Amino acid sequence: MIFQFNQNERHMKKPSLALSLFPVLLLVFLLIVNVIIFKDDASYGPNQVALLVTGFVCGIIGYFKLGVKFVQIEEGIVNAITSSLSAMTILIVVGALIGSWILSGTVPAMIFYGLKLINPAIFLPIATIICAIVSLATGSSWSTTGTIGIALIGIGQTLGLNMGMVAGAIISGAYFGDKMSPLSDTTNLAPAMAGTDLFTHIRHMVYTSGPALIISLIIFSIISLFGSGNTINLSEIDEIKSILDANFNLSFTTLIPPLVVLVMIRKKVPSLPAITIGIFAGLLVAIISQGELIQKMSSDVSVKGYYTIITKVLYEGFSIESGHKVIDKLLNRGGMSGMLTTVWLIFSAMIFGGCLEATGMLHKIAESILKLVSGTASLIGATLGSCLVLNATASDQYLAIVVPGRMFKKAYDDYGLAPQNLSRALEDAGTVTSVLIPWNSGGAYNSSVLGVSTLTYAPYCFFNILSPIISLFLGVMNWTIVKKIEESQEN
Repeated sequence: MIFQFNQNERHMKKPSLALSLFPVLLLVFLLIVNVIIFKDDASYGPNQVALLVTGFVCGIIGYFKLGVKFVQIEEGIVNAITSSLSAMTILIVVGALIGSWILSGTVPAMIFYGLKLINPAIFLPIATIICAIVSLATGSSWSTTGTIGIALIGIGQTLGLNMGMVAGAIISGAYFGDKMSPLSDTTNLAPAMAGTDLFTHIRHMVYTSGPALIISLIIFSIISLFGSGNTINLSEIDEIKSILDANFNLSFTTLIPPLVVLVMIRKKVPSLPAITIGIFAGLLVAIISQGELIQKMSSDVSVKGYYTIITKVLYEGFSIESGHKVIDKLLNRGGMSGMLTTVWLIFSAMIFGGCLEATGMLHKIAESILKLVSGTASLIGATLGSCLVLNATASDQYLAIVVPGRMFKKAYDDYGLAPQNLSRALEDAGTVTSVLIPWNSGGAYNSSVLGVSTLTYAPYCFFNILSPIISLFLGVMNWTIVKKIEESQEN
């Protein structure tokens, strides 16, 4: 605490917009340099360093230039990290979940049966629809991509499809279901911030989310029919199925763990205990169904041997040498340690976001956007833009909903607009664009779980890209914009 010698004498100054943008622009510059130099490895250390460096620069500017007390900066960092602890905890637990579900044969079974049932010619739109249904039922895009998404990635990989396209289809469906589900935390958060009720909010989102999903399905169908089926090797698919069948005891029993998780989440059990129960369900199925596999993995068939293998799978991930490169790459994954790089990324992002907020720079950026508002279209555009900026700077989709929601609520009221216009805009940009940013918790999580870098899948997340565009278009055209008078008449 070497900076605390004159803490009580300091008076905080308001930052200028240029000063506020400096750490953000420095971060963007460093991230671009990292992508150029390190390419797909940028998120495995270089981006974390960039976030920490820019967070340090932001804190130095705040202390020496703006007179912010060091204890305030420290509190901002702690608060930001605290807000992300739930996401980081879930990440670590999901790592264990993936390992246990591979050991239990759950993921191999999904891949095996999926290869039998799914037509490669329409795989991408089918994957989108499946994820949309599951996410709608559970209210969680993260749980969907971390469970069903893993299996679909595996199927797509064995079909020889572009992994960016497959991940884009999975994420598009998962985030549609998340937005439209009354069980989703962001779907409940947005109307709470805007001052409207949940189901009014969901009905109003149909006008943007519906067209975005339909257009996405059309694009994925065109890609599947004309652009992705040429590389499929049917003989290799048969070989993969044979190897999976030879190494795992595949049956519908192995599908019990995901069904247990879906039931838990459907009953509104919080994600963390639901996923934890899924881990124990996977381990139980592994002990019952995959005894022969576990014995092959360990020369010790005693209780100690079983305990050793199970523990290693949970913290280190599953490992197998099948002799087939695709299967080994597909199944040698999971474990809590495999998620630590992503946790480190989120932790670093929260340090940067906490510094930016504590110094007042984050508020100044958002305030400057509000000054550009001159009508309904620009107000909606400013809301969407603020959500995008916050997702890129604060690296958290919840902040991207809460901060603009608080800031723009009075403006919507002043313009005579019903609050569901605000809540829709918050979700159209705040929720869905988080997954497109590598250092955002949404992008970091999905990249880690699906095993596809954010920059690889982002161009194919058509639903996530189209949602804010359609929202802005409707605002410009003044279509589906509800006035407060109309709302009172409907009620």
